[in-house]
Amino acid sequence: MAVQIIALLTFVAVFVIAELRRSHIGIVMFAAAAGMGLLVAGLALDDIVAGFPIDILILLVGVTYFFGIAKANGTIGRLVDRALVLVGSNTAALPLTFFLLTAAVSAMGSPLGGLVMAPIGMSVAHRRRIDPMLMGLAIGTGLSAGAFAPTSLFGIVTWGTANTAGIALNPLTLFAVAVIVNLVLLAAAYLMFGSRSRARTAMSTVSTAGGAVTTGGGDEPEAGEERPAREPFETIHLVTVVAMLGLIAAVVVLAILGNNPDVGVLAFAFGAALTLIDPDNGRGALREIDWSTVLLVGGIITYVGVLQEIGAVDLLGDLAAMMTVPLLAALVICAVGGLVSAFASTTGILAALVPLAIPLIEQGGVAGWALICALGVCSSIVDVSPFSTVGATLVATTVDPDERPRMTALLTRWGLSMVVIGPVVLVGTLVLPAMAFQ
Repeated sequence: MAVQIIALLTFVAVFVIAELRRSHIGIVMFAAAAGMGLLVAGLALDDIVAGFPIDILILLVGVTYFFGIAKANGTIGRLVDRALVLVGSNTAALPLTFFLLTAAVSAMGSPLGGLVMAPIGMSVAHRRRIDPMLMGLAIGTGLSAGAFAPTSLFGIVTWGTANTAGIALNPLTLFAVAVIVNLVLLAAAYLMFGSRSRARTAMSTVSTAGGAVTTGGGDEPEAGEERPAREPFETIHLVTVVAMLGLIAAVVVLAILGNNPDVGVLAFAFGAALTLIDPDNGRGALREIDWSTVLLVGGIITYVGVLQEIGAVDLLGDLAAMMTVPLLAALVICAVGGLVSAFASTTGILAALVPLAIPLIEQGGVAGWALICALGVCSSIVDVSPFSTVGATLVATTVDPDERPRMTALLTRWGLSMVVIGPVVLVGTLVLPAMAFQ
């Protein structure tokens, strides 16, 4: 038992030290896995390296490369532009529009890719007198929703890790849960902050009655001013859109037919076709591959593999079994995921906690798919905390500097409240009913 405890404490210590030192957790964790396995646990190097998750990494590289081509050749930018034109002057629909746009971009491989919508959305919020908190939450919840698509990082890590552990989890079920939860959170944001947006718009209308409308930002075209012409879709953009729809359709159809679609291989196939058609942007898309995340996931899962080899995961399972109420154990692990994720890498937390939740599932007390869905979403909805990359970006892109302290305070309250609300709601609506019908 001493070796298992040392390995678990080392795991936590490496996480904390790397975060405090702003070092790459994946690289440090891989080195720690090798050191722990060789020097403490007495494992063979081949057994340690075998824990490196090749299947998940193929998914990450294939998907980020494919959508990197779509970004490099300008297809994504044109799609965003057309979506904004469709909204027109319907200000109330703008937060929902940015939710959908951010979710779509986030679903294209890297969740943080959805942050490209932050400067656009916060600028639009300023021009249209929308409460920046409402727009920020729309972007944050959209990012969280799209991140659990079968084609995106959180979905790949959560579903792929669960699948590797033998837990039956349909990737579309995980995606649906994330979308529904985040739409509910967006509705709550509308209720809490929508009235301030309407008041700001009404004040602007009254103050400019009888004269030219002034937005305060100076970047909204005045009456009669010609708006910039939209960039047209060229042949390569239409081909890319067809490839994007083809990838999504292939994933959905194969999942419906009961097969396990290898999203990474499909993305490589469509990406290979696009790079043959457009070699220049194909080469440029290599820069879009998120190697940092590849190393992050690889290092953490390799260490978790060492924990499994030496029985540390079984030790956690025994501790979980000692809890007489499985529902309480589910609440605790979801709350831990949310709390740590509010300050650290969500990807790292998912890669670490999903395997550590497996012993609780194997005890037979909770349904595996329900707990993994709850754990994944709980670890993501806290990301609007200003202590995380998403929340910090939302604060930084708020146009009015006077609004930033308010944004920081409100996002802190929102993010930390999700640490409690998320587990209670998700365990109550997913895990509890699933236990009743087991």
